[in-house]
Amino acid sequence: MTMMTPPPLEQEDEEILVPHQELTEGPQPMEVLSAETANALESQQVEDPPTFKYRWTIENFSRLNAKKLYSDIFYVGGYKWRVLIFPKGNNVDHLSMYLDVADSATLPYGWSRYAQFALAIVNQVHGKYTIRKDTQHQFNGRESDWGFTSFMSLSELYDPSRGYLVNDTCVIDAEVTVRKVIDYWSYDSKKETGYVGLKNQGATCYMNSLLQTLYHIPYFRKAVYHMPTTENDMPSGSIPLALQSLFYKLQYSDNSVATKELTKSFGWDTYDSFMQHDVQELNRVLCEKLEDKMKGTVVEGTIQHLFEGHHMNYIECINVDYKSTRKESFYDLQLDVKGCRDVYSSFDKYVEVERLEGDNKYQAENHGLQDAKKGVLFIDFPPVLQLQLKRFEYDFMRDTMVKINDRYEFPLQLDLDRDNGKYLSPDADRRVRNLYTLHSVLVHSGGVHGGHYYAFIRPTLSDQWFKFDDERVTKEDAKKALEEQYGGEEELPQTNPGFNNSPFKFTKYSNAYMLVYIRESDKEKIMCDVDEKDIAEHLRIRLKKEQEEKEHKKKEKAEAHLYTIIKVARNEDLIEQIGKDMFFDLVDHDKVRAFRIQKQLPFNHFKEDVFKEFGIPVQFQRFWLWAKRQNHTYRPNRPLTPQEEAQSVGQLREVSNKTHNAELKLLLEVDIGPDLHFLPPPPKTKEDILLFFKVYDPEKENLRFVGRLFVKALGKPTEILSKLNELAEFPPNEEIDLYEEIKFEPNVMCEHIDMRMSFKSSQLEDGDIICYQKSLTSANRNQFRYPDVPSFLEYVRNRQVVHFRSLEKPKEDDFSLELSKLFTYDDVVERVARQLGVDDSSKIRLTSHNCYSQQPKPQPIKYRGVDHLLDMLVHYNQTSDILYYEILDIPLPELQGLKTLKVAFHHATKEEVAIHTIRLPKNSTVADVINDLKTKVELSHPDAEVRLLEVFYHKIYKIFPPGEKIENINDQYWTLRAEEIPEEEKSLGLHDRMIHVYHFTRDSNQNQMQVQNFGEPFFLVIKEGETLADIKIRIQTKLQVPDDEFSKWKFAFISLGRPEYLQDSDIVSNRFQRRDIYGAWEQYLGLEHSDTAPKKAYTTNQNRHTFEKPVKIYN
Repeated sequence: MTMMTPPPLEQEDEEILVPHQELTEGPQPMEVLSAETANALESQQVEDPPTFKYRWTIENFSRLNAKKLYSDIFYVGGYKWRVLIFPKGNNVDHLSMYLDVADSATLPYGWSRYAQFALAIVNQVHGKYTIRKDTQHQFNGRESDWGFTSFMSLSELYDPSRGYLVNDTCVIDAEVTVRKVIDYWSYDSKKETGYVGLKNQGATCYMNSLLQTLYHIPYFRKAVYHMPTTENDMPSGSIPLALQSLFYKLQYSDNSVATKELTKSFGWDTYDSFMQHDVQELNRVLCEKLEDKMKGTVVEGTIQHLFEGHHMNYIECINVDYKSTRKESFYDLQLDVKGCRDVYSSFDKYVEVERLEGDNKYQAENHGLQDAKKGVLFIDFPPVLQLQLKRFEYDFMRDTMVKINDRYEFPLQLDLDRDNGKYLSPDADRRVRNLYTLHSVLVHSGGVHGGHYYAFIRPTLSDQWFKFDDERVTKEDAKKALEEQYGGEEELPQTNPGFNNSPFKFTKYSNAYMLVYIRESDKEKIMCDVDEKDIAEHLRIRLKKEQEEKEHKKKEKAEAHLYTIIKVARNEDLIEQIGKDMFFDLVDHDKVRAFRIQKQLPFNHFKEDVFKEFGIPVQFQRFWLWAKRQNHTYRPNRPLTPQEEAQSVGQLREVSNKTHNAELKLLLEVDIGPDLHFLPPPPKTKEDILLFFKVYDPEKENLRFVGRLFVKALGKPTEILSKLNELAEFPPNEEIDLYEEIKFEPNVMCEHIDMRMSFKSSQLEDGDIICYQKSLTSANRNQFRYPDVPSFLEYVRNRQVVHFRSLEKPKEDDFSLELSKLFTYDDVVERVARQLGVDDSSKIRLTSHNCYSQQPKPQPIKYRGVDHLLDMLVHYNQTSDILYYEILDIPLPELQGLKTLKVAFHHATKEEVAIHTIRLPKNSTVADVINDLKTKVELSHPDAEVRLLEVFYHKIYKIFPPGEKIENINDQYWTLRAEEIPEEEKSLGLHDRMIHVYHFTRDSNQNQMQVQNFGEPFFLVIKEGETLADIKIRIQTKLQVPDDEFSKWKFAFISLGRPEYLQDSDIVSNRFQRRDIYGAWEQYLGLEHSDTAPKKAYTTNQNRHTFEKPVKIYN
């Protein structure tokens, strides 16, 4: 069944995005867009791009057999779209989900359309845990679908308790906004707005929005320009110079500006640029770094002057004359969003007075415990006020961060002197007028794990707002910058009246995250003029030179069709490269001298250029063409003929180069006589073969190029032995072995040459390579690791330097080993054990590297689970050089036969929880776990019975039967809890019931009163006819809650998340009669009260490698 109800879209993650890449369906018909079609596309309005929200409900989800599944087609912007999913993953252990152009096969050749879209898997139990991911893409014939190969783990999706599959039904939401192609690709930001954007390196939109905000504070920009830098500094190693360069380009460039120099100056690698960080954290770190770099310069103190304010923390006793104060500085203020309607109510909350009384009295010096007032007041505000809105907070129920999308208003003008200066301390200078005007609004669109950042800025504080969204800058009205960034909910007109008639409300996931205000009285100073005279001359010269080089490259690219690149390899190149940069074939053509020659120039004229470059007269030059052989080697093939040399360079390239690229690769043959004078090239007949020679030294494990020779096809190797010894500087009568280097892909082929056979009989031809060495006796072969040429080339082909890291420190290289890709599993762990000083190599466990996430893979390599080292390093189509190791306390084969469980033991009488690691054979039972646990814990009495429970989200989902096998018990997501069985549960009467009892609060977030469970759930035996009043007494005794606190508790019967509050006279057992419910845990007695208990200092359901990476600037 497919429903098209506009849905709410929730939380999302950020990841690298890819088209789904399956086999194409065959060639598509080619058509050309008509002029009418192109004009129609161009004339489309771009101000209000069409948006549509689509819901796809899939029943019997777990029983789907298709590898991939398409939704029904829906229309957005006049285009046909559909959602594509791979229910069992697109070659990964995650659900794969994409947005697909439904009619791509029938669209005209050259079609293209741009869309911003979000895909979501709806959590049908707790909507706030819906998983949502946003992205944007230019769809075309090659990439007609785009999305997320690893949308969410299959284990999480198919776990019915997680709420994503309810009654085997999955609900998918899509929100698609279509922009016309002309709107995105042909838009000129500088021409339309006067400003340019910043390029996104992968996930650096958060940085771009902050940099644009700082750049558009002119006083800040001027200070950056005045930071001392020199012409010898490199931007990639100097934060001041990189920031100066970036600001200069933003000010004077016509196109969007790259940020790579700046991130390199931070010490970031590519991985850092693909990690999304927090704007506030980056702002603080960057400002601290600049403040440090400005010390001792003419701009020292600028950061403090612009951004630093001060507040006073005070505690004032009520009944005695005592007051404690402490002055603190701030560069930004964090304001609460939850529970506050606007900025003013956040400031009210900031300065709210807290009463210290009762058990929370203040220990006043010389006065003992006293009732007191505690609060904060502001001494002064800075000229530039940065307000960080607390859109993210910790969810204690889920033990994770969540985003707060509530409506939160902020004014264009902010008066912090309001209500007679109620935010100001007595020490504040009341002569300063704290009236601020809004300069910029930084926006976050998405969920807690990622999303997209952009900024609305008024660069001159005029009425005109601009939106800075990475490369793109657009003019926007005040409503988009202010009201549309308040967050909250929005009503969407009903698009399918058949389902219900009321308008649908959905949460807005784009909302303000940071506000920058400028004080009116400082406006003229802050918004000062910044021009070229503020920029150091060496910087202007450097950047103008960069621009000229860029223009030159652009010109070269535009004229590339008029030129041919000729790459000339010489004897000197072969001597230089073989044995150092390369071992197979003869030369790396990217490292030889390249000439850029006009195509119409005769080749004979090019030989004059070669004479000027190398000093080799034209009559002594002979050029050979290279050819790629069927075995993938690349060898000189034949010399150019006089007729070919008379042709133009362009004609010659076309003759020689069947791949039609712009390069012509040649070998320059030059002969030099004994007197070191050039000789004319010798005549070349069909009987002459040009061979190349390399010499191998097994003692030094060294291979080098020694020269080339012409030999006669019917001649034999014995005829050139003395010449080969001379080339190798061996004694004249040295016995040598010859091998032909045939190929190295996919395997090395190097065969011994029979000296008694002719070169022709050995099938040698022009361009072939012979490797030779001194002959070894069987006795001295054992002295060397690689005694002969074939074994050495095999080693070179398969050697691999592997960087090993401890699994506990997955970002730090520990040591490196040179290994062979053909090493077996045993070879690898034996070398690692030897390096680590571990006697038993079976105690080494290895984990492969994920090339995309740059983290260890979730599952380690099983004992002898792969054949060779290469299998450990390959991740899909990429090869890594990183492995992670662990040193185990028992051998891995033994460990793999065991099941390891983490069990939280709750003591019957003590307020403590202890985590125990239980390791038992996989065929063990729950009873074995309990017996093992009993040997490790202290019981209330020796005969106490213990049970094992499955707890998730503060609910008990299962009591494990003692006979259940432990092999399939999963403690990665669930908490396994062990506890003593209370005596009252051992002797249940005929009409007694054992019910679930959970703690809960009511969450008013997003205008929905949701039940939020917390704390430790437990069982309770209730008797027939027992009233709530009776049960309350037993609960209070069990939990040991003081009377004054317990009197505030409320009690409710809760079924499927809906509470029915109970009175003391209610018979509780009457409520627990129904049995037609999803699970026993969804019908329970709820204890409503505030969650004041401290967090437990343990976590049992963490993934192995889940960690946040903080922002760091290393330089």
